[in-house]
Amino acid sequence: MMHKRYTTSQVKQIINASGDIFADNSINILLTDSRRISNPSGAIFFALSGRRNGHEFVAEAYNAGVRDFVLKQQPEGYFPEANLLIVEDVLLALQKLAAYHREQFDLLVIGVTGSNGKTIVKEWLYQLLSADKNIVRNPKSYNSQIGVPLSVWQMNEKNDLGIFEAGVSTVGEMDRLESIIKPQIGVLTHIGSAHDEGFGDRDEKIIEKLKLFKNCRLLVYNYEQMLGYKEEIQPPERFIWSRNFNQADLYVFSEAVIEKNYYLRAMYKGDEIECLIPFKDEASVENAIVCWATMLALGYSAADADDRIERLTPVSMRLELKNGINDCSVIDDSYNSDVQSLEIALNFLSQQNQHQKNTLILSDIYQSGLQEDVLYKQVADLVKAKKVNKFIGIGAALEAHSNLFEVAEKSFYPDTAAFLNEMHAHPFRNQTILLKGSRSFEFEKISRLLVQKAHETVMEINLNALLHNLNFYRSKLNPGVKVMAMVKAFSYGSGTYELANVLQYNKVDYLAVAYADEGVALRQAGITVPLVVLNTEVSAFDKLTEFKLEPVIYSFGLFDEFIKHAQDNNIFNYPVHIKIDTGMHRLGFEDFEIETLCDLLEENPYVRIQSVFSHLVASDTEEHDLFTLKQINAFEKAFTQIEEVLGYKVIKHICNTSGIIRWPAAQYDMVRLGIGLYGIDACIPPAENLLQPIATLKTSISQIKKVLAGDTVGYNRNGSLAKDGRIATVRIGYADGYLRAFGNGVGTMLIKGQLVRTVGNISMDMCMIDVSEVEVKEGDEVIVFSNKHPIEELARQIGTIPYEILTNVSQRVKRVYFYE
Repeated sequence: MMHKRYTTSQVKQIINASGDIFADNSINILLTDSRRISNPSGAIFFALSGRRNGHEFVAEAYNAGVRDFVLKQQPEGYFPEANLLIVEDVLLALQKLAAYHREQFDLLVIGVTGSNGKTIVKEWLYQLLSADKNIVRNPKSYNSQIGVPLSVWQMNEKNDLGIFEAGVSTVGEMDRLESIIKPQIGVLTHIGSAHDEGFGDRDEKIIEKLKLFKNCRLLVYNYEQMLGYKEEIQPPERFIWSRNFNQADLYVFSEAVIEKNYYLRAMYKGDEIECLIPFKDEASVENAIVCWATMLALGYSAADADDRIERLTPVSMRLELKNGINDCSVIDDSYNSDVQSLEIALNFLSQQNQHQKNTLILSDIYQSGLQEDVLYKQVADLVKAKKVNKFIGIGAALEAHSNLFEVAEKSFYPDTAAFLNEMHAHPFRNQTILLKGSRSFEFEKISRLLVQKAHETVMEINLNALLHNLNFYRSKLNPGVKVMAMVKAFSYGSGTYELANVLQYNKVDYLAVAYADEGVALRQAGITVPLVVLNTEVSAFDKLTEFKLEPVIYSFGLFDEFIKHAQDNNIFNYPVHIKIDTGMHRLGFEDFEIETLCDLLEENPYVRIQSVFSHLVASDTEEHDLFTLKQINAFEKAFTQIEEVLGYKVIKHICNTSGIIRWPAAQYDMVRLGIGLYGIDACIPPAENLLQPIATLKTSISQIKKVLAGDTVGYNRNGSLAKDGRIATVRIGYADGYLRAFGNGVGTMLIKGQLVRTVGNISMDMCMIDVSEVEVKEGDEVIVFSNKHPIEELARQIGTIPYEILTNVSQRVKRVYFYE
């Protein structure tokens, strides 16, 4: 069954747009991102205005073949074959079209919301109900004002059940989502502190979320959470579950851990029933109870619900980017497979530029609701559109449809075991490999063979958080201000091309590195965005010009040497950046040197000045604000002189991360975003700080020992316990970047949600922590820093700055990058 199609004239009428129609096209694809065009035929582009104005990308979408556009105003440029539909609010138009599409189908729809667990509950309900229902649902966690309409747009006539989650961040958003989803059954998951910042208080947030259910006939919810909100609960039928209230529809009165499972007993309709949950953590248990209650409310028998819940599998909502064997990069998405999440994964694959070749290893896709011929034609079209170089299909259905795949190099296997037996025939080397499989195919066996082995200390980098932070600062910029992202020093210890690819894909204007070698590595990894080298060395001039790196010129000696290099190599108008010293006294031309510099720049054919910049010494500190003003004034005087001599405008920039927030008038043409990109900015008040730390450093326990009071621990016998207890040895030491200063109780780590202190000196490869008060076992995870145990706290413990903590993490610590 193909997606329902609409004509351009129908869409125009539905969204109440103005504008002439050049050709009445057939539309079945909604686009909101010009970078993700896989099939321009049948697509309509919505130029959304957010942190980036979608109107800036109309030309890009038009050149890719899109001919239908929804806009707020006429775009700049010439688009002779385009249908330009003009509306007052482009986002509202997208939502109106999705709401109209929803009205065309008469099927049962479950709406899910809450603070935590929405995506897990939605995915588990999909697992539980897909045996006898053809289900349409949000891909991944597409639950926003944009994600919900894109999700509902997937509905087709084969579906007999919809499960859609809705997330809101402030008042007034849920009414729009309710009008698109139109659920008849409501499911409320855990209400916690997530997204509190967008609301006046917790009550306001709960009332907003309950608006999703205003037209439902039935609501499933936890009794304790909704005490005090009876008036706000509008559905006439209610299915209540509780672990305390014995009059609830589902009263869970007994809970016990049995090996790796959680055993529940409950009262339901006067009978005692049971449920075995294949998880033990509290969040999973609560989410499973929500699913249990929902199944019972839908009329499933207690025995059927128990049988299905016992077979629940974990939900992985993130793609993991890891270093692979033979200089490969591996994108691991081994646990779920459907067309929508495949497209998301392929988009992420297309962002990777570090290798010229890519490979997709894909399993059969289950429960799509489509006929196999239609399904695998869609898959083959996606693979072709995303320019996959090598395709490996695993599963009987893919093997049967191998003729659909137009890939230069392709092979097919009936199952994972058959592929593993023949894996030696595939020389994986210097390429990006995407693993995308349904859980039953056990692609983790392939992943173990492809991913580089490393010791169990890992730094996880959240690429979504990086993008969130970038967009947070973009929202603080004056119109037209560019962004230079700092990726020097291995991106503050966080990675090289892995982060640069994300920043380039999200259209930062410049990247900055410290030395030419860093820039060369990024160019060799496929980074094409302008790259500035902050610490230019004469010995690296050849590399600069060979790899099109733009040097910072900060002294007359360096200027003379570069001009000589340009003359010797017949180079003209090479882009360079001029640094002015306005008070840092580190690098740069001082005020008394500007006149001489101008003489050298006047009518100089060998260089073209791209930017003039300086560096604020204390932009984050109020007590030095007068000095900051003095720096800004000196900078303005310098760039005014330089521009007068040049006869053309240059990019001016002086604001670093803290300057962006505290000195908006000094944003000029560009800002340099550094540590804030990684989630740290001391100048933002805690109540207003929406930054997300991007890094989590974790290790594990290798051994646990009982230690008597007074027994010494570690080198030089410096450590001991005041009373009998237990110590755990963990796999991190100063060679990994956990400094010796953290030893002897100074440093803390997080284990099982509890902070524990170090004992004794930090060794090169390991250290000891006091776990006397925590129930732990060998192999348990230990958090060195994370959003719950922030880097700022570690910096405070040893009297340093967060930069040092982050950049100190050794290169031997494996980085894993994930994208949700």
